Amino acid sequence: MKIGIPKEIKNNESRVGMTPAGVAEFIRHGHEVMVQHTAGVNSGFADEAYEKVGARILPDIQSVYREAEMIVKVKEPIAEEYPLIHQDQLVFRLMNTGSVQKYDLTLFQCQHRLDTVTGGLGFVGCNGNLLSGQDLAADLRAIQFPEDDAGNVTFGNAGLVKVLANPDHFGDRCVFDEVRNGFHSLFLSCRRAAIIIQRHGGATAEGQLQILKDYGITEEAMDCPVKSSMETVQIGISGVRHQPVFMDKNASEADGIILFNRIKPHTSFRGPYESGLMKMMAIGLGKQKGAESIHHQSPAIMHELVEEYGRTILENAPVLGGIAIIENAYDDTCLIKGLSPEEIITEEPKLKEISYKTIAHLLFDKCDVLVVDKIGKNISGDGMDPNVSGRFVQPKYCSGGIQAEKCVVLDITDETHGNAQGIGLAEVTTRRLVNRMKLEMTYPTGVTNTFLHLMKIPMIMDNDREAIQLALMCCPEAEDHDHMKMIRIPNTAHIGVIEISEGMLPLVENNPNFEVLTEPYDLPFDENGNLF
Repeated sequence: MKIGIPKEIKNNESRVGMTPAGVAEFIRHGHEVMVQHTAGVNSGFADEAYEKVGARILPDIQSVYREAEMIVKVKEPIAEEYPLIHQDQLVFRLMNTGSVQKYDLTLFQCQHRLDTVTGGLGFVGCNGNLLSGQDLAADLRAIQFPEDDAGNVTFGNAGLVKVLANPDHFGDRCVFDEVRNGFHSLFLSCRRAAIIIQRHGGATAEGQLQILKDYGITEEAMDCPVKSSMETVQIGISGVRHQPVFMDKNASEADGIILFNRIKPHTSFRGPYESGLMKMMAIGLGKQKGAESIHHQSPAIMHELVEEYGRTILENAPVLGGIAIIENAYDDTCLIKGLSPEEIITEEPKLKEISYKTIAHLLFDKCDVLVVDKIGKNISGDGMDPNVSGRFVQPKYCSGGIQAEKCVVLDITDETHGNAQGIGLAEVTTRRLVNRMKLEMTYPTGVTNTFLHLMKIPMIMDNDREAIQLALMCCPEAEDHDHMKMIRIPNTAHIGVIEISEGMLPLVENNPNFEVLTEPYDLPFDENGNLF
């Protein structure tokens, strides 16, 4: 396809429809891209930057419209551009609720392969007139924004949605280079949009804003308000147990709410709805108060409460729909699906079943010692995903993962901001981790979910060497103490390359699921006895 990037001519618009990185991605997939002379200058991208990645520079806007089969721009075409649009030409632009009274949010199913232009990764069109979805994806979803000049469209983000994709794992797929680019590509030319984050960040508004900032999501970057508060309102009464259901006050006052979250197995309960959009409504949108109202009830019925509270919010709040995201075993996005409110109820359980097949897991039944370099809330709600580590906070209600007699956790991630939730699932840790642990970030989560043992501090050793040695020494159930079975992973989200002890080599040498990359080597401890 021939794709054209014209220079924006609407007053005070300095943005450009596509960055050089985006152009490079289209060209990599065989498309031809033409950029108008100086189209990107006001955004900091010279013509040379586009030429360097393979774009062709055209002298004027007329040339771009004349040659392109598809136009990609920021603002809606204005009167001067109307005569330039020719029959069967596709015009893609970002949404702005201030320019017309009514818009459609058009969402497309994302697949591994590039179907046409973008692999179906979410185009936004105006009333379906400028954007035709038929040629882009078969599974079209349309959600209508309500008419209200004073309204805010809210992007609820109870979970930290990652919309990054790695082309190294899937060759035919659209790539978002940054979280902010992903959000912009989907929605955020909408001037009256707001991003709301719920519940994380030490249960404080400031902490929640910091988490978003770490992902590049700021008011300056997104060109819309970013709101955070702990204030909630009662949105309704649950239909079965007749319990009050709470949600974020800012979200409750919005004209419309679009939910974003990953669909994946939960870490402490099983049911039709686990981690996903329904849980995000029931617990995430409820913030501290809403989460406590569920978690302080029996964990045996948590799956029922998530559905019950989620349905109550769907019935009483202006939820326009949701963006369901499924990740693969490499922590990359492999499916994005837009769901209407009705489809959240019917389709999320099906997506959950898909996620069970795509998530990462260690291809071993058991080991003596599992060494995890880092845990963190950015890795898993429990610090480390028990579906990988086998360390479930509620083993009575959940199971899976590897069975390790001892678990060693060496450190926490920078992104977790001192929240060491999940450390209590290990037997041994290091002084480095404990020194970085912040109780004011760790404890609120435990008080909310009532799983206090997640915050217990295990045995503390001065360095990584002593921590691992202690764990190996304390494995009375080991089958062969001369050939201990040990696995080391960087975290539970990235286990494509792992380290194993020589005692495990017989398990992988004739297994087609493994490739042995090195000869045996000693762990590279530094002079202080640490691995990093």
